Amino acid sequence: MGTDTFTAPATLSDTQTRVFKNFIDGEWVESATRETFENRNPADSRDLVGIFQKSNKDDVNAAVDAAKRAFAKWRLMPAPRRAEIVFRAAEILIERKEEYARDMTREMGKVLAETRGDVQEAIDCGYYMAGEGRRLFGPTVPSELPNKFAMAVRQPIGVCGMITPWNFPMAISSWKLLPAVVCGNTCVIKPAQDTPLSTFNLVRALTDAGLPKGVINIVSGFGSMVGTPLAEHADVRAISLTGSSEVGRIVGGIAAQTFKHCSLELGGKNPMIVLDDANLDLAIDGGLWGGFGTTGQRCTATSRIIVQKGVYREFVERYVERARKLKIGNGLDETVEMGPAINEKQLQTDLSYVEIGKNEGAKLLCGGNRLDKGEYQYGWFMEPTVFGEVDRKMRIAQEEIFGPVVSIIPCDNLADAIDIANDIPYGLSSALYTKDVNKAFSAIRDLYAGITYINAPTIGAEVHLPFGGTKATGNGHREGGIGAIEFFSEWKSVYVDYSDKLQKAQIDRED
Repeated sequence: MGTDTFTAPATLSDTQTRVFKNFIDGEWVESATRETFENRNPADSRDLVGIFQKSNKDDVNAAVDAAKRAFAKWRLMPAPRRAEIVFRAAEILIERKEEYARDMTREMGKVLAETRGDVQEAIDCGYYMAGEGRRLFGPTVPSELPNKFAMAVRQPIGVCGMITPWNFPMAISSWKLLPAVVCGNTCVIKPAQDTPLSTFNLVRALTDAGLPKGVINIVSGFGSMVGTPLAEHADVRAISLTGSSEVGRIVGGIAAQTFKHCSLELGGKNPMIVLDDANLDLAIDGGLWGGFGTTGQRCTATSRIIVQKGVYREFVERYVERARKLKIGNGLDETVEMGPAINEKQLQTDLSYVEIGKNEGAKLLCGGNRLDKGEYQYGWFMEPTVFGEVDRKMRIAQEEIFGPVVSIIPCDNLADAIDIANDIPYGLSSALYTKDVNKAFSAIRDLYAGITYINAPTIGAEVHLPFGGTKATGNGHREGGIGAIEFFSEWKSVYVDYSDKLQKAQIDRED
């Protein structure tokens, strides 16, 4: 990252603020608007993390032009060489892991243990995708005609646009950027306006690892001013969005107009089933981590816990007792277990669903209140909230809240639990706690979701397996693992006829 981008952290005084520019064609440049916005710590609004460019369509156009020029050379670099740069970036991320984790906690709010994991996920993605640089496999198949060779190879798509969320600001950026560049594409990324710094830090590592100018470009700003023109740009041939289902419908519609490749990873309302034979200690630990990790701000959060009636009362009592004891505060404190909501709007959404749940007749078992006194007065904090006796059709059991609100639903048996679990618009993640292997495999078969965990909560995906879901969770593409390679490359079938005569495929077949 260029020294003119911001004041180096080691030289900052209490009165200095880092000012970040857009990264276009290997240079740090101001937005065409000459306007900026602030990035503040959601745990303490007095803490100004940085100032970023409030960009517009002109900045998007400049970034896409740079990416298009870079593509002409980048696509011709051998894939193993492209992957070596990604590998070096992963090594750099290891060296900077603590620095970048602390930056992320300040801008996003989640606790240090989680932000270290976020950076580690980008490291893991780097190592995995570096290996894929020597594994961009395509099939070679026997031809149906003599003296003819047949195979399929992967090709890059071109300029790829990425729109990333704030909850995993480095990990999800790595899911998109790293497979895209290994496949030979060039990129323009719009990080979430709440958490742009972590994407800047990732691209800084890639640049320091030797990534050529123009291969990755960053344009910061807001959705309507940056995200929409990025999706609409004629030279952007693929768009990858992680966000809400509502925004996904808009982006998907825009992409369809010019037949862009479009990957949408959207919402979730994820069920965790606890059967009578489950290890309750393990299930309670899992339910707490899945429900309140990242303050419930994960698309895979365990927002519904479906508990068989034989253990329902014991589970609820113990779960609520543990939830009440979670330590809430600034994630920079190593003893804190749950941080703030990302911003005031999200906090108000969370609190509004508490009122919805109470009005629907669910039983508020704990939490439900904003924390705004003393150490909490400058942040967007809320108590861990648990509803019991929830009906499957209540809004709190159907709609994604994206906050620390968990609904507990009673069920009769596994079949009833699976029916409840599947009875939602989404299909991202799911989980089952049981000691019965037969029930486990039945759930694996019958839960209609992109991810199923057995004896683990609904969070904790690993980078080498496909990530994504069904129904309103997305449009069928997957991130992570080979799924990312599939999205960021196109197939070309190749036929080499060395017969030295015209062969007419099926027409010349000899019976």
